[in-house]
Amino acid sequence: MSNQTEQRDLAAYASHGPQSRGRLLAEDDGRETTSRSSYQRDRDRIIHSGAFRRLKHKTQVFVYHEGDYFRTRLTHSLEVAQIARSMARALRLNDDLAEAVALAHDLGHTPFGHAGEDALNRAMQDFGGFDHNEQTIRVLTHLEQRYAGFNGLNLSWETIEGVVKHNGPVSDKPRQQIALIHAEFDLALQDYASAEAQLANLADDIAYLSHDFDDGLRAGLFGLDDISDLPQVCTALADIKQRYGVIDLGRTTHELVRRLISVFVEDVLTVTAQNFAAEKPSRADDIRKMGRPLVAFSAPMADDLGCLREFLFQHMWRHYKVNRMTSKAKRVVTELFDLFMSETNILPHDWQVSNGTPLAALPPDKRARIIADYIASMTDRYAIIEHQRLFDLAPVFK
Repeated sequence: MSNQTEQRDLAAYASHGPQSRGRLLAEDDGRETTSRSSYQRDRDRIIHSGAFRRLKHKTQVFVYHEGDYFRTRLTHSLEVAQIARSMARALRLNDDLAEAVALAHDLGHTPFGHAGEDALNRAMQDFGGFDHNEQTIRVLTHLEQRYAGFNGLNLSWETIEGVVKHNGPVSDKPRQQIALIHAEFDLALQDYASAEAQLANLADDIAYLSHDFDDGLRAGLFGLDDISDLPQVCTALADIKQRYGVIDLGRTTHELVRRLISVFVEDVLTVTAQNFAAEKPSRADDIRKMGRPLVAFSAPMADDLGCLREFLFQHMWRHYKVNRMTSKAKRVVTELFDLFMSETNILPHDWQVSNGTPLAALPPDKRARIIADYIASMTDRYAIIEHQRLFDLAPVFK
């Protein structure tokens, strides 16, 4: 399949590969017109990146050693991509672009999830702070160093735009790395992203809200009785009981998650199709200029999702068992950062020099940013072992 045949049955307002604004650095190797479209190549570069592989051992909610069943950033990203791709196909949008944005959206996450991000952001307060969305762009445009001709992955404009703006336009002053790529690539930060990126954003909400009920129930943080009155959940549980009677918790949980995903997806598809019909966009840029997202939940469903999010916040994300691990994680990240800032000579050799300059000789803000890059790249396991190596007097043979 070439880029010229990628249009298949896509809607006029979908993101068509032949109409892509291209890559920041042109690649004159002829591959853009071979068996993969531009967005398929983007997806494949993301999957083959080191940052994507490391998501396997990065926290979603539970740290890796708490059980091998619970979701990680990698499994979460795959679930988001699957939901985004399915919705894109149903709406005749470009499923390859939706999938690429979904797979890339969490590449900048630190070890230990949001706890690690909070700790690294506090440690970086005097040096510009830390934000995982900005870090994702650093990974995609600078930190991945695999290709002979460029740093980063040199992704298509639409994929970079989708990652930067999947939460909406960047109306405030953009963070440094986003400002840098915007200056080179003009991401039209004031506009909304493509419909495919908007889909990836809602697919993220659908995935984590549904699957966190799965992980929370299996971890024993709450029980079925605790969630039986929640909107959408109550309807799903009643349907499961009517169809199957009393079944074990594992089967009940799986059936619950299936139904939650289905009802959320169907709501998005219905509302979005109505919005497309009402607004009649004729090209992808019409959706960017609309002034509001066309891919959306209905108002009642958005309210229900807010109730589910509040329940998970109180009973899972702030559960004392999770808080205990969060507290440990913050200490690990903070102590590693402080030690590396004061003793750069204990960093791995590859991280002790930047563009020929020793890290210790760099201004504090530049030194801090590189150390933040190093810590953010760590998996949970590596961060814990690195902390043990540096702070435990007993030898760690790992």
